[in-house]
Amino acid sequence: MPRYARAEREALADLLLALGPAAPTINEGWATRDLAAHLVLRERRPDAAGGIVLPPLRGYAERVRRRLAARPYSDLVAQVRRPPLWSPVSNPVTDEVANTMEFFIHHEDVRRAGSGWQPRDLPTGLQSALWKRATPMARLALRRFPADLYVQAPGHGEVSVGRGGEPLRLVGSPAELVLFFSGRQRVARVQLNGSVEAARRLRAAKLGM
Repeated sequence: MPRYARAEREALADLLLALGPAAPTINEGWATRDLAAHLVLRERRPDAAGGIVLPPLRGYAERVRRRLAARPYSDLVAQVRRPPLWSPVSNPVTDEVANTMEFFIHHEDVRRAGSGWQPRDLPTGLQSALWKRATPMARLALRRFPADLYVQAPGHGEVSVGRGGEPLRLVGSPAELVLFFSGRQRVARVQLNGSVEAARRLRAAKLGM
């Protein structure tokens, strides 16, 4: 069975080490050190990880993340590279399901913050795995978007979302669509066909967590 989560994790850890702790990411206000601390918190601090998605816990999660970020950078990256076996999201049973998209997205958060980047030529299997995640992401993120939105990943599938209205078509590879639906519209290489105003609203919409 392909281990895409492990491959993306290793590639991200290599890139974090190569760039150092102060390199930019596309996450506003975060350098590479901050992103590494986020990943360590997610996998090693279940007491704080809920703050990633639950607003009442965000203050505590951010305090924990900042303390983690103050650790030696090489230690942080080593913990990103080798998660604990007891982690609810990174043990051998859950790793591929929980981390394929997570580490793909964060790998691209670092890659696309630099200059001269291009989308990678990803394995078909990884694109298929990302499409399985893109479909529910689209339905959740765009269920109230005021358009009749048709999402298409050529060779993988298509889905209709939105609450109705003027037609709008969003086309891209599964990898680019995952980035788009996670709130990274400005770096996602997709095509939007429809009215200029509807396309503008979608590119500016608050998507992701």
